[in-house]
Amino acid sequence: MSCKCFGSFDWFKGRNSPTPDQTQAQEFTTENLRLFTYNSLRSATSNFHPSNRIGGGGFGVVYRGILRDGTQVAIKKLSAESKQGSREFFTEINMISNIRHTNLVELIGCCVEDSHRILVYEYLENKSIASVLLGSRSKYIALDWPTRAAICLGTASALAFLHYEAVPHIVHRDIKASNILLDGNFHPKIGDFGLAKLFPDNVTHVSTQVAGTFGYLAPEYALLGQLTKKADVYSFGVLLLEIISGRSSSKAVFGVELMLLLEWTWKLKQEDGLLDIVDQEMNEYPEEEVMRFIKVALFCTQEAAHRRPTMKQVVQMLSNEVHLNDNLLSEPGVYKGQNPHQSLIPSSSTTIFSSHSITQMIPR
Repeated sequence: MSCKCFGSFDWFKGRNSPTPDQTQAQEFTTENLRLFTYNSLRSATSNFHPSNRIGGGGFGVVYRGILRDGTQVAIKKLSAESKQGSREFFTEINMISNIRHTNLVELIGCCVEDSHRILVYEYLENKSIASVLLGSRSKYIALDWPTRAAICLGTASALAFLHYEAVPHIVHRDIKASNILLDGNFHPKIGDFGLAKLFPDNVTHVSTQVAGTFGYLAPEYALLGQLTKKADVYSFGVLLLEIISGRSSSKAVFGVELMLLLEWTWKLKQEDGLLDIVDQEMNEYPEEEVMRFIKVALFCTQEAAHRRPTMKQVVQMLSNEVHLNDNLLSEPGVYKGQNPHQSLIPSSSTTIFSSHSITQMIPR
């Protein structure tokens, strides 16, 4: 077992015996995961001072912290809604700590003392897609098309990894602009990729986060509670449109009908005007490639889940100059807190793209 951080295991220095939580923490901590004391993290964040707050949501609040060795980290205090015992918490935390991918935020360690459940992540300098593209103009950073395309592809690759290579497979459940973090070179990293497994069923995005993430919710997940990999695919499709347009899926509205971004994109598709959604801050971009990315987003957000591609297929569609058979596109589903008409009856297969050969998209 390796645990080299300052402040770790410092209860052994005093006269007090370790608590049951701390004993279990010692048993379950691996060489991939550091164990921090609450006092060390409180010191790193100046007692969790509001000026160090850098984010938050249904799962907790995130603070920027500086460890005693000078390392900057992101420290997430989890919501008290989690009812898991320490042993279950550490079992799942260790599972997450073993999942490594260049486009996933690295989990450095955790803290479990009394009722405190805290995660420590690597700190990423450029915040998130939400901050640099969709936030206030004072924080806006003009990203050229190659940078945006790389963000899209890197995020897709990480999702495909979570869905098919991570053990066990993980459905993220909260793919959105604020969870796509950017390092100093604007390389994307998905955050919070394991937290859904740490919470009971009563703490879901449908019950606690809907107000903030309506624009990303797949209809079958929001309405019927059907959580599958295709829910992540839907959310990724919405994210693609945000990155291309520089507009928020949940805050921006378009036209006299006050349509959301996805609805507006579909309307432009019917009018042969898809490139009208492209961010006007991008002066130059390859029209054919951008058009392909927009169509991939529309395939991902089709109302019926079985018609959406898998994330492996999405990576292929974004990576290669393939011809998309957009005649097979069906209308996207948009959840607005009411019951839209939808068809959930699966078909045997759907052909949605081809290069030198025809590829059949077999629903899972």
